[in-house]
Amino acid sequence: MEMTETSVSANGGKRDPEAVNGHQKKQENGTTVQDSASNNSNAHPMSYLETMVHVFKGNIGPGLFAMGDAIKNAGLIVGPILTVIIGIVCVHCQHQLLRCSKKMKDKLGSDSYPDFATTVELCFENGPPRLRKWSRTMRIIVNIFLCVTQLGFCCVYFVFVSTNLQQIWKQYNITINDTLNLLLICAPILLTSLITNLKYLAPCSVLASACMLIGTGITLYFSVDDLPNPTERNFVADWETMPLFFGTALFAFEGISLVLPLQNAMRVPRNFHRPAGVLNVGMCFVTCMFVGLGFLGYLKYGDDVEGSLTLNLPEDNPLAQSVKLLISLGVLLGYALQFFIAIQIMWPGIQEKFGPFSRPLIGEFIFRILMVLLTLTIAMAVPKLSLFISLNGALCSTALALVFPPFIELVSTWEDTKGPGAIILLKNVAIMIIALLGFVTGSYESLAQIIRAFSEQTP
Repeated sequence: MEMTETSVSANGGKRDPEAVNGHQKKQENGTTVQDSASNNSNAHPMSYLETMVHVFKGNIGPGLFAMGDAIKNAGLIVGPILTVIIGIVCVHCQHQLLRCSKKMKDKLGSDSYPDFATTVELCFENGPPRLRKWSRTMRIIVNIFLCVTQLGFCCVYFVFVSTNLQQIWKQYNITINDTLNLLLICAPILLTSLITNLKYLAPCSVLASACMLIGTGITLYFSVDDLPNPTERNFVADWETMPLFFGTALFAFEGISLVLPLQNAMRVPRNFHRPAGVLNVGMCFVTCMFVGLGFLGYLKYGDDVEGSLTLNLPEDNPLAQSVKLLISLGVLLGYALQFFIAIQIMWPGIQEKFGPFSRPLIGEFIFRILMVLLTLTIAMAVPKLSLFISLNGALCSTALALVFPPFIELVSTWEDTKGPGAIILLKNVAIMIIALLGFVTGSYESLAQIIRAFSEQTP
C-alpha cells in the first residue's frame, strides 16, 4: 500500500480523500470509509512477482531459523505435522480476512479493500445490532495488536542480527560489546526504514530474499551432513514445552498483517487471492521451508539446537560464517517491511493529534527514526532470542492470525436471522478455542522462562 506525505489520513492508515480523487463512502451512521488503495490512485502498482517477493520476505525471517527449536519443543514427528496444520489454518484465516474485506468493500460500494482494522470495524458495524457499538473499540484493539506485533518482530530482528554478528566478531577476536554492536546494526536499518512506499521497498525485499535463500541452502548443507539416527530424538516432546512450539510456529507465520496492504498495492488485486494466486503459492513454499529446515535442524543438533540454527553452525568454518552474514543481511533488509505496517497505522494518528505539520514528510521521517530507536532500546533488554520469539508469537500473532479472522467471519455472516450456519460456526469456534488455548499457555510459559532467564543473569 503506497504511502506518501499526502496520502494518509487520520483514520487507521487510510488515504486522505484528496489522494484518492475524492472517493469516499458514508454509511447510514455517518462513518466515513475512504478508499485506501484504489487501483486508479495507486501510482506504483506491483506485479505478481514483486508481490510474491514481499510475501516471501514477510514470512521468511528469524522465525524460519527458529523452527529447529520449535520442532524440539514438539517432537520430530509431531512438530512437522503440527507445523503443516498451523500453516493451513493460518492461510485459511488470511483468506477469511480477505473475504470479509471484499464483502465490506462491495457492501459500501468502495473502489478498494479496507485495511485489517477497518475491515474488523466495518464487520461489527454491519453485524448483529448488539455488537455494533463495539466497532470503533475493535478497530483500536486490532491496531494496537498490529503495532505491538510488528514492532515486536522488529525487536527480534535486532536481536537476531546482533547475536549472529557477535559470533563472527568472536571468531576473529574482535571485542565489541552488545550495545555498540546493536548501534552498528541500527545505522543501515534507519536508512531502509525511511522508505515510505512498498514499491520502492521491493528491491530491498529482492536482495533480502536472495540472501535468505542462499543462506538457507548453505544451512541445509550443514544440517544434512552426518545426520544421527532419528531414534536418538524425541518423536513426541513433553506437553509442557508444546506451548513454546505453538508460539514459535505462530511467530514464523508472521505475514497476516501484510495481506491486505499487498493486495491493495497489486496491479491486479485478484491475483493475490485466487487459487493459484500470490498468497497460496507463496505460503505453500514458505510452509515447506519451515517444515524442512525445522525437521533437519532438530534431527542434526537435538536438544542443543539454538533459537536460531545459524548459531549452531561451526564457528571456525568460513562458509558457515558467510551464512551468518547473508542471513543477517537478509533479516536486516527485511526490517523495513515489518516496520512499514506499524508506521502506516500510527503516523496518521500522530498527524491528527499533533498536526497539521508544515513539512509532513520531515515529520514522518523524525517519527520513523524515533520508533526505530524504540525497538533498539527494547532489543537491548531481551535476555534470550528464542523466548522472545515464543512470547511475541503466543501473545500477539495468535490473536491476529487465528482469533480476529474467524471472529469477524462469524460477525459478518450473522447479519441474517439464520446466523452463519452450523459448519461455519463449529469451524470458527474450534479455531478460536485452539488459538485461545495457545494464547494463554504459550504466553504463560514464555513469560515464566523469560523471568527465569532474567533471574539467572542477575548476580
